[in-house]
Amino acid sequence: MSRHDAKPLLIGGEWIAEGADTITSVNPASGQVNYEVCAATARHVDAAVEVAQRAASAGAWRDMLPHKRARLLAKLADIVEARAEPLARTQMLENGKVLAECRAQAQSAAATFRYYAAVCETLGSEVTPSRGQYWSMTVYEPYGVVAAITPWNSPLTMEAQKLAPALAAGNAVVLKPSEVTPSVGLALGQAALDAGIPAGIVNVLPGTGGVAGDALIRHPGVKFVSFTGGTASGRRIAAIAAEKLMPAALELGGKSPHIVFADADLEAAAKAVADGIFEACGQSCVAGSRLFVERRVYERVLDRVIERARSLRIGLPDAAEAELGPLASFAHRERVERYVATARAEGGEIVAGGQRPENGGLSRGAYYLPTVVARLASSATVCQQEIFGPVLCALPFDDEEDLLRQANESAYGLAAGIWTGDYRRAWRVARRLEAGTVWINTYKQLSISTPFGGFKDSGIGREKGTAGLRLYQQAKSLYFGL
Repeated sequence: MSRHDAKPLLIGGEWIAEGADTITSVNPASGQVNYEVCAATARHVDAAVEVAQRAASAGAWRDMLPHKRARLLAKLADIVEARAEPLARTQMLENGKVLAECRAQAQSAAATFRYYAAVCETLGSEVTPSRGQYWSMTVYEPYGVVAAITPWNSPLTMEAQKLAPALAAGNAVVLKPSEVTPSVGLALGQAALDAGIPAGIVNVLPGTGGVAGDALIRHPGVKFVSFTGGTASGRRIAAIAAEKLMPAALELGGKSPHIVFADADLEAAAKAVADGIFEACGQSCVAGSRLFVERRVYERVLDRVIERARSLRIGLPDAAEAELGPLASFAHRERVERYVATARAEGGEIVAGGQRPENGGLSRGAYYLPTVVARLASSATVCQQEIFGPVLCALPFDDEEDLLRQANESAYGLAAGIWTGDYRRAWRVARRLEAGTVWINTYKQLSISTPFGGFKDSGIGREKGTAGLRLYQQAKSLYFGL
């Protein structure tokens, strides 16, 4: 395919291909090439930020009355909902997620735009208590140009969760989707134009992190960056932001503990544990990748998790019976395989999976079996580093203090799960776990109305909820003398 035929970039309401490099999109379910997509260079970043600055300063968007801005966001939600099927299939084609999950995420994206339309219209400023002869209040201003950098695992939800609040807050946005999954962001950019959002307010630049991402973060016209991805990349972004004295929201990696006490509903817990790590092939920042089970029921729970792991149906992402598809890329499967080899080398016992499926019909795709590793200490490499794949490390614990020591013995602190019949224990343990989200007798329940983010190396800042809109604004104090 020639560069002329590659999917173009969106800058200032125009579709641009001139001068761009290209990215090859590969279907991880088959290894076949999907298409070529233009990859932004530093010159395209300059053009996009300049256009976004003009659109932000013109005031057509930032000064629009909130209820009118909300109306356009609601229209954008309707368009996303109407296009949910092609959006879902686009995501499936690029990252291999099963179609049912892609469809659910497309609906979630529409709901996110609708939620922030409501927040935009109803969230008010505050009158603050006076301490003299004046009247004081706090108002909130957009930053201007926001950079949104998103990962490949769930572009439908991740891009909506950044675009919706940033737009509701009155900003212009330059979105850089992952080079693995560039097309959902382009489709959302078209949807924004179709909804009537002014040209230049949403710009979409697929490209690599080393070229487009780096140029975008360093650009002096970018005043805020929101990034979801790996911790190593997050550190580099934070360093650049610190040089610029630019605020940043960073939702980074996780190594979430999933905890089962002996008094829990063991059947329900074991199913949730398996689904919590193997759903989406473990390619989720909140995947419960470390299983901690009270020692006296450890073998019982482990047996149930192994049984569930072995029974999961792996197939083509659009097959009706498929519960798991491939990993998002062949390079990522190799990374997962290296971690499993490390687990073996450190003395771990692979009690389920640990290899590619033997089904010959899947041999051309980036498939990998749900894997359970036992007999390792919590300090082992695979128990400490984020694998981002369908690999569960199973460990026993003796009591609450032993559990908390092991569970918190991690650089990460994004999420955790607790299964117990004792609400007092659940309260004690939940409060002491170093994690931004703790689920009790459930797992991976997520709501756009509830703040989300991590402790420690899992990030800075909180997305979602009303605070998720304020994330993209600056507070300003006004004093009126009396």
